[in-house]
Amino acid sequence: MSANYSDLPPRYLRTPDASRFVGLSIRTLEKHRIYGTGPRYSKLGGRVVYRVDELQAWVESGARAHTSDTTAGTVPAAARRSPLIPPTPATSRASRR
Repeated sequence: MSANYSDLPPRYLRTPDASRFVGLSIRTLEKHRIYGTGPRYSKLGGRVVYRVDELQAWVESGARAHTSDTTAGTVPAAARRSPLIPPTPATSRASRR
């Protein structure tokens, strides 16, 4: 018996399930969301959800046929933030008293 899923709405995954789907940690997927380098997502109330086809498209954007394949795109790494700069004595709260 063949199931016909074309009548069903697209499947959505929350962050923990999406991270397992693409093989990345939850935190890495969150960083991609923050930096805008990850797959498209939606917010339903306060919940972040990913469409399965968006996750697949994002992973496929980095697919390559061989190591020197120059026609393939690249899935960027989640960028790191620069470290916070500690306040100088002139701007710290203690020096203003």
